[in-house]
Amino acid sequence: MNRSDFFNQRGSRAGNQRGVALIIVLWIFIFLFVVAFDFSADVREEANAAHRFSEDTQGYYLALAGFQRGLYEYAMNSQGGPSKETETPPGFFDLSWHEEKLGTGSFRVRLIDEGGKINLNRVDEATLHRIFTNIGVDEPRRSALVDSILDWIDPDNLHRINGAENDYYESLSPPYAAKNGLFDSVEELLWVKGMTEELFFGSGGEGEAVGGEIRRPGLAEIFTVDSPVDRVNLRTASAEVIHALVGIPLEKVRTFVEARKKFSDNTIGDMLPLLGIGAGDAAMRLFVFANPAVISVEADGSTTGVGLPRRVKGVVRVAGGQGRFEMVRWIDRVSVPARN
Repeated sequence: MNRSDFFNQRGSRAGNQRGVALIIVLWIFIFLFVVAFDFSADVREEANAAHRFSEDTQGYYLALAGFQRGLYEYAMNSQGGPSKETETPPGFFDLSWHEEKLGTGSFRVRLIDEGGKINLNRVDEATLHRIFTNIGVDEPRRSALVDSILDWIDPDNLHRINGAENDYYESLSPPYAAKNGLFDSVEELLWVKGMTEELFFGSGGEGEAVGGEIRRPGLAEIFTVDSPVDRVNLRTASAEVIHALVGIPLEKVRTFVEARKKFSDNTIGDMLPLLGIGAGDAAMRLFVFANPAVISVEADGSTTGVGLPRRVKGVVRVAGGQGRFEMVRWIDRVSVPARN
């Protein structure tokens, strides 16, 4: 081998070594880039999670402020209210929201008379059929819902023709057992055979329109487990509850509800003719006309006004005068239907 060949081979080996070194360096840079990108993505996700947690926490305490505000307003109203600022506006139990700003956020609150709904644990089979018929649930779904609700409540494990018991629920994924007892909350309806979220929550969001039509309310707004009586308080019942119970056209019932705000001192005998119900009508047995005894205070809070707020709910029993209340149930996080 001559001198020229020797230096050519040596130069070739050196070039190959530099090429290998370059490839190694490039792989190291790619590895470091991937690690850095993954780390930055984790940091961003952690920051977003912390931000969401902060917003949720602030929304929670705004909702608590709304709850206390609603309870205070009702206490002042039930005692006559010492000033104009504490007077309850007309239609206090008409499901409308009262909104206030607080700091950089806001809260909404509404009061609902549980006696103005239909007691799910005290309703009979014929009434259930009538309710589902009036709100537009067709067969065979109607019979399946009625039988399944009654099977859920009754203590035995024998299912009705269209109902369901443990053999059905234990075949689901995940499996669970039938209650075979009274509903502890209206939300338990979501576990019953044939129930859907649309039927339970309604369609269109709260107070919104769908395709130019007023939203269809859900069963959550019609039924209750907290009413102290097996009849409906006509003083506070919503148009949707009255329509579901007796089948009077919704437009007529809504007119009645608006007129009812001007007749706070009237009796049930004065109010029923506005619905076309006579003194001797069988529908008289479905209603009472009384002051609320068990109320729900729902409140939600939000710091941004975007997305779903944090909502809380407390069911309280009026415990005599002087604005005293007894907490029946507290729900720390309430499912909020989407707003359109």
